[in-house]
Amino acid sequence: MVRWLWYLTPIVANIFKLVPVQTGGVKRFTPRRENPLTREQLLRRLTAIFAADVAGYCRLTGMDEEGTHVRLKEHLRALVDPKVAAYRGHIVKNTGDGLLAEFSSVVDAMRCAVDVQRGMAERNSDVPANNRIEFRIGINVGDVIEDNGDIFGDGVNVAARLETIAEPGGICVSDDAQRQLRDKLDMVFDDAGEQNLKNIGRPVRVFRVRDCGAGAGQRPTLALPDKPSIAVLPFQNLSADPEQEYFADGVVEDITTALSHFRWLFVIARNSSFTYKSRHVDVKQIGRELGVRYVLEGSVRKAGNRIRIAGQLIDAETGAHLWADRIEGALDDMFNLQDHVTACVVSAIAPKVQVEEIKRAKRKPTENLTAYDYYLRGLAKARQMTVEANRNREALELFCKAIELDRGLACAYGMAAWCYVLRKARGWMVEPVRERAEATRLARKAVYFGGDDPVALSMGGYALAFVAQEFDDAAAFMDRGLAVSPNLAQAWTLSGWLRVWRGEPDLALEHVARAMRLSPLDPSMYSMQGAMAYAHFLASRYDMASSCAEKAMRDHRTFLLTICISAASKALAGQLEPAQKAMARALELNPDLRASNLRDLAPFRRAEDFATFAKGLCKAGLPE
Repeated sequence: MVRWLWYLTPIVANIFKLVPVQTGGVKRFTPRRENPLTREQLLRRLTAIFAADVAGYCRLTGMDEEGTHVRLKEHLRALVDPKVAAYRGHIVKNTGDGLLAEFSSVVDAMRCAVDVQRGMAERNSDVPANNRIEFRIGINVGDVIEDNGDIFGDGVNVAARLETIAEPGGICVSDDAQRQLRDKLDMVFDDAGEQNLKNIGRPVRVFRVRDCGAGAGQRPTLALPDKPSIAVLPFQNLSADPEQEYFADGVVEDITTALSHFRWLFVIARNSSFTYKSRHVDVKQIGRELGVRYVLEGSVRKAGNRIRIAGQLIDAETGAHLWADRIEGALDDMFNLQDHVTACVVSAIAPKVQVEEIKRAKRKPTENLTAYDYYLRGLAKARQMTVEANRNREALELFCKAIELDRGLACAYGMAAWCYVLRKARGWMVEPVRERAEATRLARKAVYFGGDDPVALSMGGYALAFVAQEFDDAAAFMDRGLAVSPNLAQAWTLSGWLRVWRGEPDLALEHVARAMRLSPLDPSMYSMQGAMAYAHFLASRYDMASSCAEKAMRDHRTFLLTICISAASKALAGQLEPAQKAMARALELNPDLRASNLRDLAPFRRAEDFATFAKGLCKAGLPE
């Protein structure tokens, strides 16, 4: 009987809510104390959770602890807190480098997130890329527990994890949130698939948000530089032959380059201004989007041996016409006509400019107009050759024809050398030994004849670094080119890449930031982002490197250099699965890529930089 009572004791104890207590080696049962907050008393509700933090906060505080803290507080006070309140949200808590908020409507949460990111883009417009405070935002809809003013639960955890995988300046949402948002806002939701989020027991389907409202019609306003600024828009081709489009584009390129010689002017790069080609956009909007005070527009008509150039200079802030003229003459006088347009524009912007400065801006690349015509045709092909090997071959042939007709045409040598740089970077070389030797020869000719030609100096100089690994000479020639034309965005981008290969990440970021400001809408932004990715990688900031690489790959999915840096960064950050996927993509593009020939792709000067890069790629699955 006693034995049966012993077996029944735990059952009885459970019925009467008794708990075992060990006293002097004897187990006794005492009444169980209830938790003061029972399950029935917990307050639960469905809400939209908004989680945000600062990307790379530790890096920023390491650079400037007090300054970063002060700037973040000001962003929260002036932008984030008012936006949350405006959309009827409630900030639950600040987390040091971010915040947690809730909204009764997920639509309000998203509108708040978009306004915050747009506002931060504007506030960061004049801040160097590596010093920017950029928020990552995650939004989820879920059932939460409220306790003492705070919220808890799986819904909160998912929002917090979504924020960690968002890009700097980006927004990620869960599938539950996306279902309630679609068709309600002017957004595009890019399906990122199911993601295994840290400490979340189930995969979560994630969507990355693209803000259509901030597209071409509503880009963030850029602050004006501290000196006169101008964008030269594409000139209309009024010739009877539509194939003369390349000629009109070449005239604009020459005028842009001539204006770029003036150090006191800020000239937007051709690549950004040409995004407005064949579009009817108000000049005030262009001024806001490019961050310039003046806009030059015009037309070119070529008929037989005659050419007519019409131009007008507009104040982008007021819309007032400051100068307008139409000049014409024989084709043999084309360079003089371009000089006249340049001089008129400069005189309208700064009437007191000295005549000597105008003369220095005049550039006649060649007296042989047939050679120059081949050069312009080559440039037209070169704009299309970043993704097509056959375009590269056609451009190279045209530049070589220009050189045959004018052996001293430095810019043609520089662009021909650049064709070989792209062939090497994209794995298009058929005879690597011969082609590298030819690239080196062309590059040396470019800098020899270059004089004060920024295209020849920058393109030829970079080819010497990337192909021949003559880093010191390359830096000297590229610095000279930047001194001659400090407004040439492509030269700043290539200089950024050169600093990467030389192992100077901070200088690389500085030069790329300069290129981005000179050409904020550049179709080659992927190259700038790629250089930033490598710079952050050299500084062991693998999260920032991955983020920049992902941005570059969205714009150019076959750029091997950025795919490789993405794989190496993710591998060294411990993200092996995405690293292996990136490496598989790299090998798909270049099946011959191996650890043994990796230096052909990435010519790091410092052995330790190359070793780290190779280590990351091998960890991601690069064959030996």
